[in-house]
Amino acid sequence: MQQIADYEVLQQLGEGSQGQYWLARPPARLGVSDQTVAVKTMVHAASDAEFARLARHLQLYASVESPCLHRVYDVGQQGNLIYIAGEYVPGGSLTRPARPFSRVDVLRALADAARGAHALHEVGIAHRAVRPGNVILAEGHAKLADMGISQLLSPGQTITGAAQMGAIEYLSPEIIQGQPASRASDIWALGATLHKVLTGISIYPLLPSNSLVDALRFLLNEKPVMGDALRNGERRIIEAVVAADPADRPATSEELATSISEEAARQAGKLQA
Repeated sequence: MQQIADYEVLQQLGEGSQGQYWLARPPARLGVSDQTVAVKTMVHAASDAEFARLARHLQLYASVESPCLHRVYDVGQQGNLIYIAGEYVPGGSLTRPARPFSRVDVLRALADAARGAHALHEVGIAHRAVRPGNVILAEGHAKLADMGISQLLSPGQTITGAAQMGAIEYLSPEIIQGQPASRASDIWALGATLHKVLTGISIYPLLPSNSLVDALRFLLNEKPVMGDALRNGERRIIEAVVAADPADRPATSEELATSISEEAARQAGKLQA
């Protein structure tokens, strides 16, 4: 691909469950100083109403001021192709970091992601798609990126449809039961993400992988399992965050960020001692 609307495509950055990612030169109309931007493309035959809803949501997202959120510059539609342009962050993600990442680095990155989620929650936005690949790594900090765009385009979809668009191990119990995304469900997903990155295994290690229906049935009947690789402080944080009852979880993502940051500081202090 050489062109996406008025963006000059330089190279493909990758591909995910919801679309493809490209490095491109931004058009002058954006008025940004970035020499390059990241453009996500999705094949979706959106109606005018669907696209207008998406554009309004992204406009609200872009208005949220937080260094822990990936900046979005533009959204457009070209035939059946929807594109979203934002800042290019070359450090990779917690799924594929561009450099070796320590345990303390992971904790600090998740604390930043929680702060980004909190900024969204304070203006009434649920992220909907917190997972390791959506925690991107900037210089010295991390950013939460790539909201559940497909879910915004199809807000009435069933939980089966939602599960097909991402890793179901990051869906909270109430989401599995069909309740709407919320502050509490994002907090749960942050805990599942932290567990996955620290241990390398799902918070549901026996989750069936050959059948979506079986996997959803499993999630409705099983509880999260803490991995043996967790340290005591990490275990306490994650156990609180993935409580079945949303009322038993931390009240805000900011509260969670503070707990994770304190654990990171404790571990860093022990390494320096």
